[in-house]
Amino acid sequence: MKTYVEILHSADGEKASKIFEILSEMGLKPSFGQHDFVYTWKNDVTLAEVLKFLDHVLFKLKDTGAILKFSTIS
Repeated sequence: MKTYVEILHSADGEKASKIFEILSEMGLKPSFGQHDFVYTWKNDVTLAEVLKFLDHVLFKLKDTGAILKFSTIS
């Protein structure tokens, strides 16, 4: 399974390099093309596990001004 993340940055928010740093520290890898980052799950996971991970990403990016779009595909 993979979770893809697309990011919209606010000019009034945190620098893109800082957001990159935060997501990289969480295990997300940069991706070129349609998605900005991808997280590759080690095993199949439940919806609850995906939501817990997304909640954690949102918590880490709180007050950065970033707007995120998530897509998880098995």
